[in-house]
Amino acid sequence: MTGAAWKGGVRAALDRPWVRELIVSALAVLLALVVGALLIIVSDPHVTGAFGYFFARPMDTVSAAATAVTDTYKALFLGAFGGKHQIAETLVAATPLICTGLAVTLAFRTGLFNIGAQGQLIAGALFAGWVGFAVHLPPVLHVVVALLAGIAGGALWGGIVGLLKARTGAHEVISTIMGNYVALYALTWLLTTSTLQRPGRNEPISPVVDETAQLPRFGDTRLHLGLLVALGAAAFVWWLLSRSTLGFQLRAVGANPDAARTAGMNVGRAYVLAMLLAGGLAGLAAAQQVLGTDLPLTNGIAGSFGFDGITVALLGRGSPLGTVYAALLFGALNAGGNEMQAATGTPLTLVTVLQAVIVVLVAAPALVRAVFRIRADRADAVLAKGWN
Repeated sequence: MTGAAWKGGVRAALDRPWVRELIVSALAVLLALVVGALLIIVSDPHVTGAFGYFFARPMDTVSAAATAVTDTYKALFLGAFGGKHQIAETLVAATPLICTGLAVTLAFRTGLFNIGAQGQLIAGALFAGWVGFAVHLPPVLHVVVALLAGIAGGALWGGIVGLLKARTGAHEVISTIMGNYVALYALTWLLTTSTLQRPGRNEPISPVVDETAQLPRFGDTRLHLGLLVALGAAAFVWWLLSRSTLGFQLRAVGANPDAARTAGMNVGRAYVLAMLLAGGLAGLAAAQQVLGTDLPLTNGIAGSFGFDGITVALLGRGSPLGTVYAALLFGALNAGGNEMQAATGTPLTLVTVLQAVIVVLVAAPALVRAVFRIRADRADAVLAKGWN
């Protein structure tokens, strides 16, 4: 291939909107790492000590700063990808984020801001956990029924929001935020009753789900079948939004509900279906947690997965594939953060800072373009500097 043909192919690829968005997201991650490096430098005791005699021996400061940043990011990378168990932990952390990210993405494509993935996840965990330890079924059937129960619990919780939106016009942001609190405190209370509390225990914890309901694990790692289920869910959402009539209607309502209504589409029905599906995806994440990772139910079963799903969806730019990539990135940050803290003493909160900065930059693409001098209409300025 000649140089001109290669340049033409690159230009054609970079003219595609999704490629431009991918570049901006990648640059946002890069900028976040730069911000993280600055925080490492100003907080590292060796670097701050070398600053005391900077003008006498400036290279000591430069060397200490380079060592601090290199060691920290090396530990972060090795903690996420350094071996079989590290990669497995990255995938374990990413699995529920894929589903909660998809829950936010699907609703967003329908014009709804689903802040309630956390509550939907808790509702799904409640259903899946109860079926897991209270209902006794044969091995394969038990796993399937428990997964479906988790999906149903999340869909029920999300469907209520969609119904309120369709029937009364209640804003989904308010109803989902309130739903998060209702779900959390309902679970906390139920874990103190005989319905869910483990016999002989005083703390809010349920019995462990039966072995017949537990998701199979891969080898001697914590990675379980839920990863494949999550990837299958991502493929389903992609097909739904890109290849189905229902997906077209959801996207049309999300783009312009008034125009969709004029075209004869039932906007209220689209809202209900979107929140049912979004809640079901969050419930699937819950089922993966309670059946594959945590096993008993606790009031911390949801962690921050529901809220992290919002950041994953934002970084994924409303695309199912992008959501998967973003979940893998955040899973790597979460898994590698523990190793980073143990190896270098860098606080785990650095990972939280990196995630927050990534979201801020992704939400402000104009800032990223300004930093790297990328024209909004042509992202090829990144790779084609000097070609024009």
